[in-house]
Amino acid sequence: MSNVEAEPAEVRCQVAVDGVRPTQGPRVDVLTPRDVPLGGPRAMSVRRTLPQRARTLIGAWCFADHYGPDDVAETGGMDVAPHPHTGLQTVSWLFSGEIEHRDSLGSHAYVRPGELNLMTGGHGISHSEVSTPRTTVLHGVQLWVALPGEHRHTERDFQHYVPEPVWIDGAEIRVFLGSLAGASSPVRTFTPLLGAEIVLQPHTTVTLAVDPGFEHGVLVDHGNVRLADVDLRPAELAYVHPGTGTLTLVNASAEPARTVLIGGTPFEEEIVMWWNFIGRSHDDIVRARTDWEKNSDRFGAVEGYPGNRLPAPALPNAIIASRRNPPRH
Repeated sequence: MSNVEAEPAEVRCQVAVDGVRPTQGPRVDVLTPRDVPLGGPRAMSVRRTLPQRARTLIGAWCFADHYGPDDVAETGGMDVAPHPHTGLQTVSWLFSGEIEHRDSLGSHAYVRPGELNLMTGGHGISHSEVSTPRTTVLHGVQLWVALPGEHRHTERDFQHYVPEPVWIDGAEIRVFLGSLAGASSPVRTFTPLLGAEIVLQPHTTVTLAVDPGFEHGVLVDHGNVRLADVDLRPAELAYVHPGTGTLTLVNASAEPARTVLIGGTPFEEEIVMWWNFIGRSHDDIVRARTDWEKNSDRFGAVEGYPGNRLPAPALPNAIIASRRNPPRH
């Protein structure tokens, strides 16, 4: 998915580093989203929880859009023209609906519920995303992963994976990245990561063993979920500081609840993120934007999309000051 804000913010980020210390229980911060429209007055909007001022990354996860349930008869659904990416991987995960994906690698695939599509931008890639005519309700998440410096110019790549569900104590878990609950994803990432959908049946409590060196995020899609005595509402993202080896999720209601769990080792590099680009300096962003506007070979071409590609927004007039995650204590 493209960040289609007319004036996207430039973000300079460096995560402070300290040791991982065991705690009596997980320390949890609750992040609330902001609404971002994806087009005109009838277009669908998304709820964006990363990045924001309180937190820019969770592990290498640097971007989280949560959208739907969206009635495409009312909004027209998703129609994102070809657009570029650098220095990141895109992770597409749906709860309902279907999206047609085309990219400059030549991939032509469909994003369907319970199936992972992961695209690696690296030095440069472009792609389009369009909800299909079969879609009546569009609902899912779009996530980005920052690539570490040694891999940020890697070649374009596209991976598709369908995880088998695992059941534990009334929770249905689909692990699309990393390992959890005895299930592991074969999909390649460039830093240690975790990504999983967890559906909690009514009146369910599940305790999951997790890597204490990871920081984690729990995004609530629907239902009310309690994590470490913190009540979470739909669309909220709970940030769990490193140092805990278990996460306990509780659904005390009479209806199912769904969450997306992300995690990873703290990302210790400074990055600059603007529009659909991730670099290490303002000049990196300027070069990427120039290459896109000049239609250079860096991003390739998307075949089969019936329309023009997205133009890049105007760059800010000045370099925006660094924003950092708060230090870990």
